[in-house]
Amino acid sequence: MLIIGNGRMITRDLKNPFLEDGAVAIEAGVIKRVLTTGEMRKAYPQAEYIDARGGVIMPAFINTHEHIYSSFARGLAIDGYDPHGFLEILDGLWWTIDRNLTLNDVYLSAMATYVDSIKNGVTTVFDHHASFGQIRDSLFKIEDAAGKTGVRTCLCYEVSDRAGEEKAKEGVLENEAFIRHALSDERDMIAGMMGMHAQFTISDQTMEFAAAHKPDGAGYHIHVAEGIEDLHDCLHKYGKRIADRLMDFQILGEKTLLGHCIYINPHEMDLILDTDTMVVHNPESNMGNACGCPPTMELVRRGILTGLGTDGYTHDMLESYKTANVLHKHHLCDPNAAWGEVPKMLFEGNAKIAGRYFKKPLGVLKEGAAADVIVTDYIPLTPMNAENANSHILFGMTGRSVVTTVCNGKVLMKDRILTGIDEEKLMADCREAAGALAARINGR
Repeated sequence: MLIIGNGRMITRDLKNPFLEDGAVAIEAGVIKRVLTTGEMRKAYPQAEYIDARGGVIMPAFINTHEHIYSSFARGLAIDGYDPHGFLEILDGLWWTIDRNLTLNDVYLSAMATYVDSIKNGVTTVFDHHASFGQIRDSLFKIEDAAGKTGVRTCLCYEVSDRAGEEKAKEGVLENEAFIRHALSDERDMIAGMMGMHAQFTISDQTMEFAAAHKPDGAGYHIHVAEGIEDLHDCLHKYGKRIADRLMDFQILGEKTLLGHCIYINPHEMDLILDTDTMVVHNPESNMGNACGCPPTMELVRRGILTGLGTDGYTHDMLESYKTANVLHKHHLCDPNAAWGEVPKMLFEGNAKIAGRYFKKPLGVLKEGAAADVIVTDYIPLTPMNAENANSHILFGMTGRSVVTTVCNGKVLMKDRILTGIDEEKLMADCREAAGALAARINGR
């Protein structure tokens, strides 16, 4: 048994939301009890003990839209790259990177992403992968990294016709193989989805091929209306809006996750709500690519299950929380916007999204939930309670405030030191691979 105590504890359990001096007991990968520190030490005097030292104990974060394949893009200069719009960013940067990745690059990119996720208190990652140079076995390489680092993960491969019909089919079959593998796995640590890039790069024939090869029990993970070009393409080619095309192919549904949804209208919102389809908002990516601000506040108001992701821009969910908070205030010219909606997405929406793919409750500290727990070094200088905890998180913490990370009952990081991973050796391997990737891309 492991006890984490002596901290202000945010549980996300409505029946017991906050303990001034809380402790959580962990056994066999799940939370056994939540008590005050004194009560817990008395009940289990022989248990291993992690002292939060007055910091904050809370559920680990969930990232519902990540791009592992982008890990080696940081600081990458591509000869002749001078984009003047979203499509040129996709083609000139991201598609250039993904078609030059080797399977070893994929593995190391995943290791780097998961390590950084652990350092930022993220223990569950929904990834949307692309490596058109090496498609087969790419998801299994990522799974290897997830297992090595101890992170819970839901994977998919980004199906697209942009590299031709054979590559599109290969992507579908990689998804199918991994989904079947994940469905047969009883550890509750991996899951699979049928990944798709965006409708503007997917033909009707590929849509049909994907549907024919998607195992029951899995949905789709697809970018929707991220750029206005996606909407224009759908209207021009098919005479309908994107959600309607997805509806025609039975892609919408409770297991499907739509990324972005910037250029959708009220009719499409109705379709998404009526089919109980999930949406994930990625504020930094939308701003950085100058794609626009999605109607996220309206989605939440309508009752659409909406989560928060990073789109590979960062692995720090609190960075995305801060960005979303100011983005919607600025966009709506309303200083009261986003106070409730964004934390609802991060702390409730992401947990509910994860709950559609993983068995144990996530994102909450209560008996029977998955033992995914983090400790931060934040000690508030003003009163902290259940009512203002989110404001303390928003204005007082960053991802790097996390000092200890536990996933599925296993300590992945303690006092900022990773357990079971030679970080120095890993980073050296990543630097070597990233340098070789940059050289290949620039023909050197």
